[in-house]
Amino acid sequence: MFKTFVGGILAAATLTLSCATAMADPETVSGPAAQADCFAPWAADTKFFKFPKKDGPFRIALANGYIANTWRIQMIQTAKAYAAQPDVAAKLKEFKVVSTGEDVPAQISAINNFIDSGYDAIVVNAQNPTAFGPVIKRAKEAGVILVAFDNILDTQDAINVNVDQKGLGVLWANWLAGHLPEGGKILEVRGVAGTSVDTDRHNGIHETFDATGKKWEVVEVLGKWDDPTAQKATADAIAVHKKFDGITAQGGDTGVVQAMIDAGHAFVPFGGETENGFRKFCSKHAADGLKCSSAGTGPAQVAVAIKTAIAALEGEVVPQSVKLPLAIVEDPNFKEGQDFYPDQSDNFFVGNSFPTCGINFTAQEIMGQTQADK
Repeated sequence: MFKTFVGGILAAATLTLSCATAMADPETVSGPAAQADCFAPWAADTKFFKFPKKDGPFRIALANGYIANTWRIQMIQTAKAYAAQPDVAAKLKEFKVVSTGEDVPAQISAINNFIDSGYDAIVVNAQNPTAFGPVIKRAKEAGVILVAFDNILDTQDAINVNVDQKGLGVLWANWLAGHLPEGGKILEVRGVAGTSVDTDRHNGIHETFDATGKKWEVVEVLGKWDDPTAQKATADAIAVHKKFDGITAQGGDTGVVQAMIDAGHAFVPFGGETENGFRKFCSKHAADGLKCSSAGTGPAQVAVAIKTAIAALEGEVVPQSVKLPLAIVEDPNFKEGQDFYPDQSDNFFVGNSFPTCGINFTAQEIMGQTQADK
């Protein structure tokens, strides 16, 4: 009797695990995606997934890492604003947000907690692209859909949503090379060390410089995509090196320009991100030598990631890797009220919409949300 009972438990457990694993494995199918205009495949050989359809409403979590810069804060606010939209909210039983800082094990632990708590999907901005192997496996076995965005995961077992981060570094380097025909001394203000975004952009910059055959001297500092941090790092670099011929910064660009002004450094060509304050400076000081390429992707890519997770849960065909367009404005085409907003916060990232996905937020919608975990 006891053996039969135990055997029954084991059989049930095996069946449950088998079902969970089956639920976790998407079918690889032919494209295009169900929402082809929004979910563009990364490349011609990108796989398309069709997950088993689940009945909503769904429990979805956002596992963020680093929080101490304006892009991440706006991203959290954008995620909450998107989840609050009536047509999206109707599909959500719960939307949970947690930020764990730069501690990779803490972020992995948070994802494990969401898996154990029975969430249907987890959206993640990963602190490290290669450290998540075990938790990716756990999510797959539990039938939890994992969608990484911005800082993506080095795996084919999760859905990745991103822009061409390396291509962004290439764009900035080409901008500087076009304005500095003999090469020169460049200040490179990097982001958060160890993240895929920082690494990809950095590699794009340096590979492009190397390919020109010109002489470049690149001074690297860490700005952590944060205005105060980038401003101090730039001020320190100017104090030591005195003069740069060009600058590229992954974020914190408003702070970088302010450091140049405070130090009395001449304005130079600049390849940077899409902060409103940076674009204000680019427009105001273009005639003084601040020739800018402002490019990147707004924090609204988190909304595309959530939209992708919902589509996958509903059994729609989605690419394993979704490619988003860059928002690009370059001198002399900075238009007030379109490319920058004089009356809005310097810290607001412009270009925060993806019209092909039906995603477009006003500053008021975003800033009305909190950055706190919920």
